[in-house]
Amino acid sequence: MPLDPKIKQKIIKEFATKSGDTGSPEVQVALLTEQVKNLTDHLKEHPHDIHSRRGLLSMVNKRRRLLQYLFKKDNERYKVVIEKLGLSK
Repeated sequence: MPLDPKIKQKIIKEFATKSGDTGSPEVQVALLTEQVKNLTDHLKEHPHDIHSRRGLLSMVNKRRRLLQYLFKKDNERYKVVIEKLGLSK
């Protein structure tokens, strides 16, 4: 389930570290978080959708790896992202 382009642009603008930034870990984590929320809602309505569940697990794992990278590289940026997104760590 792709994100709505308007929502995606809003997230990119909010989490970008500089102008034109779409690939920084902060942006990637924020986009993955939004996709995880959407897919979680979908799976509540369709609990037998195994293919989407597998995709959800891969997104959660990718987000976890990006957060680990950010934690090692720059702990302050990690804390800001965690706080903005309301993730627990």
